[in-house]
Amino acid sequence: MIPPIENAAFVAAMEDVLDLYAQPEDALFPVICFDERPCQLLADVLTPIPLKPGQPLREDYEDERKGTANLFGVLEPLSGKRWLKVTEQRTKTEFATCMQHVCDVLYPHAVTIRVVLDTLNTHTIAALYETVPAAEARRLATRLEFHFTPKHGSWLNAVEIEFAVLSRQCLNRRIDSVERLRSEVEAWSSKRNQKRVGVKWRFTTNDARRTLPRLYPTIPSNPS
Repeated sequence: MIPPIENAAFVAAMEDVLDLYAQPEDALFPVICFDERPCQLLADVLTPIPLKPGQPLREDYEDERKGTANLFGVLEPLSGKRWLKVTEQRTKTEFATCMQHVCDVLYPHAVTIRVVLDTLNTHTIAALYETVPAAEARRLATRLEFHFTPKHGSWLNAVEIEFAVLSRQCLNRRIDSVERLRSEVEAWSSKRNQKRVGVKWRFTTNDARRTLPRLYPTIPSNPS
C-alpha cells in the first residue's frame, strides 16, 4: 500500500512513464527499459539421472550454493530488441559500462535515448561521473534521458516482464557458474531477438485515472 503522502509523487512518475510508452517508435529517440536482478548460482550435489523416453530429468532435491551473479537487462518494448549482460557485481562501474554499451553499441545513431529505470542508488547520472572521466560522463549524459519508475511501482518497468519470462524459460534450473549463466542467457536472448518478441503495453494514463482513483490526491475545491 502506498502511503497517502507519497501519492502525488507516485502518480507523477507513473504518468510520465505511461505517456512515454504511448509514444510511437522512433529510431532517433528510442524508449528502452533498464533494470537488474540477482541470480543464485546452484550446483547439483548428486549427478542427475539422465533423460529417458517418457521420463523427465530426475535430480536430487539437495543443491550446493555457488554464490550469486547479477543480470542487467535492456528491453526496447516496441522493437522487440533486448540485451542482457551477466556480471559478478552490480556497482556504479557496471552501470556506467552498461550505459556506454547502450549509447555506443545498441543505439549509436540515436539523438536521445529515453530510459525507464528505477531509483536504485547506482542508477544516476552522478554515477557516471564517479566512474568515468568527466568528458566521457558528459558525453553519455547528453544522450541519456532517465525516466524513473515510482517507489512501489516496479510493475511499470516493462523489462520486468522480460525477466519473468526469462525466469520461467531459462533460469528455472540449476546453473552453477557465471560462465554457464552467461552462455544460457545469451542463447535465450538471441532467440528472442530473432523473433523480435516485444511488449505490447496497453495500460495508459487514461486507464490509470479511471481504474486507480485511490492513488490520485484529492484536490480541495476553492472556497466560494
